[in-house]
Amino acid sequence: MWRYAFKRLIQGIITVWFIATATFVAMQMAPGDPLSGEKALSEEIRANLEAKYGLDKHPVQQYFIYMGNLLKGDLGISYTQQNRQVNDIIAEHFPVSAILGVLAIVFAALGGILLGALTALFRNKAPDVIIMFLVILGISVPSFVVAAIAQLSLVNINDLLGFSLLPVAGWGTVQHMLIPALVLGLSTMAFLTRLMRSSMLEIINADYVRTARSKGLPESRIFSRHMLRNAILPVVTVLGPAIAGITTGGFVVELVFAIPGLGRYFVQAVQQLDYTVIMGTTVFYGAFLVLMVIIVDLLYGWVDPRVRLD
Repeated sequence: MWRYAFKRLIQGIITVWFIATATFVAMQMAPGDPLSGEKALSEEIRANLEAKYGLDKHPVQQYFIYMGNLLKGDLGISYTQQNRQVNDIIAEHFPVSAILGVLAIVFAALGGILLGALTALFRNKAPDVIIMFLVILGISVPSFVVAAIAQLSLVNINDLLGFSLLPVAGWGTVQHMLIPALVLGLSTMAFLTRLMRSSMLEIINADYVRTARSKGLPESRIFSRHMLRNAILPVVTVLGPAIAGITTGGFVVELVFAIPGLGRYFVQAVQQLDYTVIMGTTVFYGAFLVLMVIIVDLLYGWVDPRVRLD
């Protein structure tokens, strides 16, 4: 087990290195430069700024400087935000995105597992048809459309009630988190519902389920101990990437609901060609995703005793 964990860790480090290298190359190939947004720069000032940020060096030298700083955990200084380290930006704003992501994944996982099991138990009946119709909508409609509709609906509900049932935007209380978390987790919940339904349909007619029924075990115990635990394995497999994707991918939701998360700074960095923030957040997101995948690989063996990690 430890040998497998070490092997997966080495593979994860190589993957993060590849992500960092690919991001650096992409930034070098992007048109423009971080100083292109500055107005009326003299050649002397521009040369001083390029020397300060190392932009006057050959790309190969810049790459080795960047990788050396990365090994030390230094993601650099923002080109557009005065005297702000990329590490500080991530440390200050990622917890907001993480809290929103955790709430969203809890909603998505619980909803997906329960709804998927329900549709399988009532296959081709009214609950199955209604839920699967909603699932298709959840997968098909983009998150920015869902976010806009949710915010507009909340405004109309507050106007109709004459008081603020839930805040329309902002951050700071549990009430601020509910609607953004529901919107952010909706598409993942729809995907997990389909996955859980397919897995449950395979389990329902399995030999060990029929054997359990023939022994006279209660249906509740058959469902919880034999069907649900085995059907949930595919969900566990994709849960790690789903956690990372939700936690780091709520850019649109954060913008629509004015949430001060890391996603907003990533979007601003792309717009302003802030290379260090783009590369730093991309590497951070990539490392987080790799970590979640490794954790899920290890948890899979714990959930399913039949799996042996050699």
